[in-house]
Amino acid sequence: MEDSEIIALFYERSEQAIEETRCKYGTVVRRTAFHILNSFQDTEECENDTYLAAWNRIPPESPYPYPAYLCRIARNLALNRYHFNTASRRNSSYDLSLDELDEVAGIGNDPASDYEVKQLTFAIEAFLDTLSAEDRRMFVLRYWFACPVKEIADELNTSPHRISVRLSRTRSRLQKFLKKEGLIS
Repeated sequence: MEDSEIIALFYERSEQAIEETRCKYGTVVRRTAFHILNSFQDTEECENDTYLAAWNRIPPESPYPYPAYLCRIARNLALNRYHFNTASRRNSSYDLSLDELDEVAGIGNDPASDYEVKQLTFAIEAFLDTLSAEDRRMFVLRYWFACPVKEIADELNTSPHRISVRLSRTRSRLQKFLKKEGLIS
């Protein structure tokens, strides 16, 4: 079923919209949440909450592209659950990916202000436009979806070491880019 047809089902308030969404995008929603939460039970709850959020927001929203919309909801819900679950301890896989970026731009869990976050967001988007498609994909998989390096390597059919090296070089390039833009010193 096409995304536009699924959205139309939401507008009709048909529960089939949720089932069609689950069938078409359940895997990517679960994957997005699992990389952050690292718990099957929390991931399942996050997936269900994602469908509920979509149900509550459509209408009036008419999201495009639909899979990105769902992943964003799932990611935000997973981050909220993650912060709740790890208030006093650390989750190595997700914290590691945040720490890697924090070393470059200081954009970890507690940004100083909304303005700085917006400036960094625009700068990172501009930086991503300078990357090759494969480097951009690696960056997004690692720092948006919090995929482990091994999984990225498997997906791109290369070694984890090669991915680690390329991510390290990309972070260095990002750091230089952000310095040039005057966003970090």
